Amino acid sequence: MKKITKLLWLSLVFLSNISIAQTARVQVIHNSPDLAATQVDVYVNGGLLLNNFAFRTATPFIDVPAGVELSIDVAPSTSTSSAESLYNLTATLADGETYILVANGIVSPTGYSVGPNFAINVFAQGREAASVTTNTDVLVNHGSPDAPTVDVVETSLPAGTIVDNISFPNFAGYLELPNLDFTLDVRDATGTVTVVSYQAPLQTLGLDGAAITVLASGFLDPSVNSNGPAFGLWVALASGGDLIPLPLVETPTARVQAIHNSPDLAAAVVDIYVNDELFLNDFAFRTATPFIDIPAGVELTIDVAPSTSTSSAESLYNITATLEEGETYIIVASGIVSPTGYSPNQPFELYALPIGREEASVPTNTDVIVVHGSPDAPTVDVVETSLPAGTLIDNISYPQYSPYLELPNLDFILDVRDATGTVTVASYQAPLQTLGLEGAAITVLASGFLDPSVNSNGPAFGLWVALASGGDLIPLPLVETPTARLQAIHNSPDLAAALVDVYVNDELLLNDFAFRTATPFIDVPAGVELSIDVAPSTSTSSAESLYNLTATLTEGETYILVANGIVSPTGYSVEPNFAINVFAQGREAASVATNTDVLVNHGSPDAPTVDVVETSVPAGTIVDNISFPEFQGYLELPNLDFTLDVRDATGTVTVASYQAPLQTLGLDGAAITVLASGFLDPSVNSNGPAFGLWVALASGGNLIPLPQIPLSVNNFDLNSVSLYPNPARETITLSIPFDYENFKATIYDLSGRQVKTVSDPNNIDVSDLNSGMYILNTTLNDLSFNQKFVKN
Repeated sequence: MKKITKLLWLSLVFLSNISIAQTARVQVIHNSPDLAATQVDVYVNGGLLLNNFAFRTATPFIDVPAGVELSIDVAPSTSTSSAESLYNLTATLADGETYILVANGIVSPTGYSVGPNFAINVFAQGREAASVTTNTDVLVNHGSPDAPTVDVVETSLPAGTIVDNISFPNFAGYLELPNLDFTLDVRDATGTVTVVSYQAPLQTLGLDGAAITVLASGFLDPSVNSNGPAFGLWVALASGGDLIPLPLVETPTARVQAIHNSPDLAAAVVDIYVNDELFLNDFAFRTATPFIDIPAGVELTIDVAPSTSTSSAESLYNITATLEEGETYIIVASGIVSPTGYSPNQPFELYALPIGREEASVPTNTDVIVVHGSPDAPTVDVVETSLPAGTLIDNISYPQYSPYLELPNLDFILDVRDATGTVTVASYQAPLQTLGLEGAAITVLASGFLDPSVNSNGPAFGLWVALASGGDLIPLPLVETPTARLQAIHNSPDLAAALVDVYVNDELLLNDFAFRTATPFIDVPAGVELSIDVAPSTSTSSAESLYNLTATLTEGETYILVANGIVSPTGYSVEPNFAINVFAQGREAASVATNTDVLVNHGSPDAPTVDVVETSVPAGTIVDNISFPEFQGYLELPNLDFTLDVRDATGTVTVASYQAPLQTLGLDGAAITVLASGFLDPSVNSNGPAFGLWVALASGGNLIPLPQIPLSVNNFDLNSVSLYPNPARETITLSIPFDYENFKATIYDLSGRQVKTVSDPNNIDVSDLNSGMYILNTTLNDLSFNQKFVKN
């Protein structure tokens, strides 16, 4: 039926030509990129002129009636009459004139970045041939609905700007050009920024003497236009038929991937401009672009600006670079843009790695390049420990990158170690096989801060992977090492061991670890053999070890390790008997919140087997027959103040008595270790520290001395000794109502720290002490006792 109607219309046109003899010449070009208008029917005065007229096709020039009103309707390709018209144009053509009609714009109400703007745009004074036979006459139509105003600049002669500020859906023409091959840049309205370049091979196509129409066609951004046809320049010949695409100029390019690895919070999201055009909008930390083509052999100005920027004029950082044609680059953004708040303040930079790869050089491998991008991390080694392959990267510093490691596609364990290669900072899984990275080339970046606390609490250190496909970086998981909990206590009274270094598996764990101090409880590896060495404080390695203990700890267990005994071969009443004594099933808190749990260790090298008897409740014997260097416990005690007698093994002779002020010291809920420490007889032990009971808290630090209670003597009563004034501001006096010899006294704070020694009981100066409670430990005739006082 449509074919019959078209024949009737053509017959009508023919008869009109005979009877009226007034005609115009018309070419119709379909340039509407709306997918709903891919094919249309065109009616004139109700008759079907063009059936299934396709996008990017043109009719030849034909004769049509002139001097009479023509009603032109565009309808869907499924139409049966002009009553289904989507668009109507009524026009009267001039006799003898030549017209070019272009269908441009959008008919659909949704799905496109521009609203419906479909129209048939009419250009009179069209041409079917060039005005000079050796030329090519070119009419230009801006028919791209989402493209801005543009210039067209000829760059091969160069002829300069040949079309200035043409906007949708306007015409600019005719350009009477010599029949040569040209290069056309489509530029923004300023004429400075090239959007795209095309070849216009007029001579090659044999277009001498021709008149053609060049149309901007399709969408600059198909992604927001129903994925419609992409932008290009297309040519309509006077003879009609399919439009001819102008080929893009083959611009030299390089391949580039950009990775955002700047941990500065002020640069968490940035905009990237290239030659003042927005290249990346809201480019986020720890993301990467895929590899893309970038112009090579021309100068590129790259600007990094805040994510709120509207132009490159707001640039925070600028670099100018010229890329090599055919080269592959990885560009990493690293460093700090903020003037303060970071330590060290490594300046922001874009680092170009000109050796990039998009895939492994061997399909069964994974090729890995490593970038040190952590501003506050030192020089490090990367050591593979699961095969073990050993040191993969030696002494890499910020912001350096390694050569590619061509690795078999396996799952690895990577230790990040200090520059000596001996101290492991952290261990990571590198599950190349599990992640399916066979044949891939990846970038592994040290990212974030080792110490966020001095870097504005920015992102923490880790190893992150950028894939060639881009997207969010992938964190390498930390190795989940089985651990145990451990506290170390230094209780060796040998003066030669007053300070020691402790090494674990040849790595320095504790430097200058002091007598009567303790570590807090810490996590240590379990299920693996640990070689523990104790060396002098002047040591430089575990090779100088004085003592070695090899042990394997149980995962989830809690250990207390006490260094007891003598290392020196002479000067002490006992032979060298230094050892690290291990107590498993340690506690960091009391099993009942209202109790204090007490572990007891006999750590006095010259003291005999003893009992410990509680006399204030009295609870009686709480520790029976403990010998050096044994443990006994835990005692789960109510949180009270107790009196402890240290007695001989018979339980009848008291050697010394001590206060155990658990309640006064606020130890409810705590688990503590009480150690017999020092020498019963310093005079035959190099005048080393005297015997006492000392407390190690779970939090570590200096041990706390338990105050000794004076024993009764024949000729005086220590209870008659008084201390006044109490509280005191400036001075205190110790009143002693009997003759005595060998006076000495020491003031301790409640943590057990010695703060002052006293040589005279009269006018003891306390003016320089901070306010609080103190213990005055006094020795008279070789017997010691404690008294508390308050400094206001």
